[in-house]
Order: sequence, then C-alpha cells, then structure tokens
Amino acid sequence: MYEDDKSHHKTPGYKKLYLDRKHAKVSGVCAGIGDYIGVDPFIVRVVTVVSMLFGIPIIILGYIFLVWFLDDKPIDLYESKDHSEFWKSVRTEPSNTVRDIRYKFRDIERRLRAAEAHVTSPQYNLHREINDLEKE
Repeated sequence: MYEDDKSHHKTPGYKKLYLDRKHAKVSGVCAGIGDYIGVDPFIVRVVTVVSMLFGIPIIILGYIFLVWFLDDKPIDLYESKDHSEFWKSVRTEPSNTVRDIRYKFRDIERRLRAAEAHVTSPQYNLHREINDLEKE
C-alpha cells in the first residue's frame, strides 16, 4: 500500500545536477552547473575555459565525466519561471530563503490575529445585529 503511494508522489529533483541542453553551447555541462548553483552559465563557461587553458587536466576529465553520467534536465522540472527562480535562490542562499519564509508566516499570523480580534470584538457583534435589524 505504501509503496504505491511513494511511486505516485516522487520527490522532484530540484536539487539534482542535470545537463541543461536547452541552454548548452557544447554539451550542457556548464549551463547545468550554472543553473544548479544559481550563477550565469557564461561565468561557469569562462572559469572552465580558463582552467582548461592553464592545463588543469582534472577539469577536462571532470567535464567528460559529467557529460557521460549526468541526466538531461527534464523539460517539466519547474512549473513556472517563478518556481525556477525560487529553487535557485534556495540553493544559493538558503538562510535568506528561511528568513523570507519566516517573515511571510509572521505576516500571515499578524493578519489572522487582527481578523480574529475584529470578528470577536463587541463592535463586530453590534454592527452585525444592527445590520440584521435593518434587513427586517
């Protein structure tokens, strides 16, 4: 019973590194890394090329390894552009994301308390009774 539920509710791979062939120049490795760490792929490409020019063979081997073993980025990974930007910000600045979510929840709680105070106030009941009398 539980195994079927898990197969239908697969956790999305927002935090997984993919090849981004849609924004690729060669194979999508730099575009995928840029998307994963929330940096412009151009910067990743420049760092990669400069590292290759200075003769760092591990970069070339790593690049080939990533081309070989990474999956292509799913087309429907993100529901919208906002969804994509949210997950990029979570990866690059998780503490800011937590702070923003806390702020939003505190704001929601403040507004709920204000609405509750208004609905439970004696004035609200008085206004409601007056409105009921006017309707009759």
